[in-house]
Amino acid sequence: MNSSKIIFETKALNKYFGPTHANKNIDFTLKRGEIHGLAGENGSGKSTLLSQIAGLNIPDSGEMLLGGKAYNPRSPIDANNNKIAMVVQELGMVSNLPASVNVFLGRTSRFGRFGMVSMKKLYKEVNQIVEQWGIPKFPSHWMSDRFNVENRKMIELARALSVEPDILLLDEITQSLSHNNRDILYGIIKKLKEMGKTILLITHDIDELIEITDTITVLRDGEIVTCEESCQTSADVIRNKMVGRIMQGEYYRADLEATRSEEIVLEVRSVSVKDEISDVSFDLHAGEILGFCGLSDSGIHTVGKALFGLADNKDGSIKLKESNIEITSAETALRNNISYVPKDRDHEGLMMKTTIQNNVCLPNYTNLEGRAGYLKQSRLKDKAQEVVDLFDVKCTGINQLMNSLSGGNKQKINLGRWLVKDLKVLVLDCPTRGVDVGVKAFIYSLIKEAKARDVATVLISDELTEVLGMSDRLMIMKNGRISGEVERGKEFTEEHVIGMMI
Repeated sequence: MNSSKIIFETKALNKYFGPTHANKNIDFTLKRGEIHGLAGENGSGKSTLLSQIAGLNIPDSGEMLLGGKAYNPRSPIDANNNKIAMVVQELGMVSNLPASVNVFLGRTSRFGRFGMVSMKKLYKEVNQIVEQWGIPKFPSHWMSDRFNVENRKMIELARALSVEPDILLLDEITQSLSHNNRDILYGIIKKLKEMGKTILLITHDIDELIEITDTITVLRDGEIVTCEESCQTSADVIRNKMVGRIMQGEYYRADLEATRSEEIVLEVRSVSVKDEISDVSFDLHAGEILGFCGLSDSGIHTVGKALFGLADNKDGSIKLKESNIEITSAETALRNNISYVPKDRDHEGLMMKTTIQNNVCLPNYTNLEGRAGYLKQSRLKDKAQEVVDLFDVKCTGINQLMNSLSGGNKQKINLGRWLVKDLKVLVLDCPTRGVDVGVKAFIYSLIKEAKARDVATVLISDELTEVLGMSDRLMIMKNGRISGEVERGKEFTEEHVIGMMI
């Protein structure tokens, strides 16, 4: 390799987290003007490598070189000062600060004097960045917790670009984005490459990785196992290198026709949520996987919240057909065997600072109550252990804290705690976001098993291939309304559905 093209390299880089050897003697290079992808299962060491480059973690041994000189960042601001910026996998904004302040977090002094920040100057600079890169405009003065996951990711991207980076690190950003915002991201990546900048990204979408990168490095158990030219490899090769074996069996559904019971489980009539969705109506059948897709702000994620009784300012009705019970709150949904797995797993789904046992038992307390409403500890422990065993959760035990688990194992708990119930309706919002190819395949197998048990499933996803691969019927939303409906069959193609979305 021509050394003049190398902008960054690591030599024998090692990182430990307690007894876990997360990165093992990593020798790695990045070239100027290169789009470089990292692939690997959850826990393979991808994010750990990025975190050291970004100054979030300090290596335990080895060295990093930037432009041929020693590079030892002690913080993300250190990395920013060296023209390296990162969008992290989980949400990386301070919730009780305005979006504009988050864009220039740690660098706001440039907009003021004597300790006073001019918000007018700050807003102007943020708007210039947004316009320059074609990022969707957002209210700069809003507190960050008012934005949904997708919008927050785009704001975090604006923050990274504000550094004018020579190296941009992207850790699992695409799975948070809908089709149109992914296209915006791809355009930004292409523009950076044309400017001679370097992009290092992680995504569990292997087809996407091959399509947009020049080079792919595969990690397994903390070590680099191969480096492939993207144009000369295949998704099967990358997947097999990731897991160290040939992957067999189905991924998505193998059948090509819709199958469902005639029995209607849930009736949704004229549901509206102020400023989000309007006049949404459909019937959900037993044994059906009903998919929802759309561009950003189409309203698909609000539909999921509404079905579980979590949407404020809701009009219309959501009724269980057999019992004629209307779902007006999460409590009603929970007591009538409706489940909900939200897109924002760490903030809306799980309690990150408590144990696996507490997380498993929360949606199951109505089934675990003893006499006089008391909860027996033995029942709680048994239920938690059942989920850990059934869903092959890699952990030290049921008392391990959720925030110490990998993304894939968090999601196994998030989904598994519902699937051990006698469900009528399963509402899944982006259930495979941030998990590797092996866990994805496992989750799809669980959805297929639920279908076989006649569970009625609503599958909401920003990944079009996912809803096409798994659904019996697909509802396309645009501007808060259902704009089209397609049944599994010959018109179940990306081209046809994208045409309806746009």
